[in-house]
Amino acid sequence: MHFNTNIPIENILKALFEPYRKNVEDVDFINAEMVKAGMIAKPEDIENDHIAFRTLGVPNLGLKSIEKIFLHHGYQKRDHFYFEAKKLDAYWYAPPKELYPRIFISELRVNDLSQQAQNIITKYTKTITKDPADSLDLNNTEQVGNFFYQPLWEIPTIEDYDLLAAESEYASWVIYNRYYLNHYTISVHNLPSPYNKLEEFNRFLENIGIVLNTSGGKIKTSKDGLLKQSSSVAKMITANFANGKTKKISGSYVEFAERLPLKAYEKENTQGLDREKRRDGFEAGNADRIFESTYDEQTKRSS
Repeated sequence: MHFNTNIPIENILKALFEPYRKNVEDVDFINAEMVKAGMIAKPEDIENDHIAFRTLGVPNLGLKSIEKIFLHHGYQKRDHFYFEAKKLDAYWYAPPKELYPRIFISELRVNDLSQQAQNIITKYTKTITKDPADSLDLNNTEQVGNFFYQPLWEIPTIEDYDLLAAESEYASWVIYNRYYLNHYTISVHNLPSPYNKLEEFNRFLENIGIVLNTSGGKIKTSKDGLLKQSSSVAKMITANFANGKTKKISGSYVEFAERLPLKAYEKENTQGLDREKRRDGFEAGNADRIFESTYDEQTKRSS
């Protein structure tokens, strides 16, 4: 999306997106290939469907902390989701204007983990005695943007990372990456035909070498059939752990979404159809599988 630096929320979104874009090589690569294919004239033409964050459900952190930033800038809290197997809660947030991405924030139910896993997480987060979001000037966009990439706790040891990963790969991802942007999402339905259908867009992605998440199938479809999602598999990055040790771990990834028209509007010209006329929100079954884009079973397929 194009950012207007005179608008605070757009500055925050830009500050969030730029470090992610520079570190997730698939972002610029896919953008360049989309330009080559004539889907877009420039990367700013892409509509960002949503961005997502992962958090830890511990005192002074988690969902209640990070959401303050977006609620302050006009986002509205919507549906709750519970992922029993992954021990997660999540909410999505509707933007104040259609041109902004939706926000999806998930939170690990730390108290549902084993005592060993809880102890590891507590070891790193116990020094945070007040909500760090409360110390931010929420109108200072540079300060807020930097917040998502600042070290909220000490870098973990490889041993602690591995112990967490054995029980919850979500937990290990967050303990290393903290609030780093987990993914952004290309709105496929607003692309020119035939790429406005996720099946065709996925073919394009695979033809340029993008490895797709196959958990639950390459396309995850909502029960009503109106929300289709797929995602790339996170690339492996070199992580610098405590005591100078390094290891390859999963980074962030890119998601792709097709939101079909609601029944009342399915016969309209769908090109450029307003968001309110398309399927909104999220689907627990889809999101459950998308989480696995950073999981070992998927990432080992791209290594």
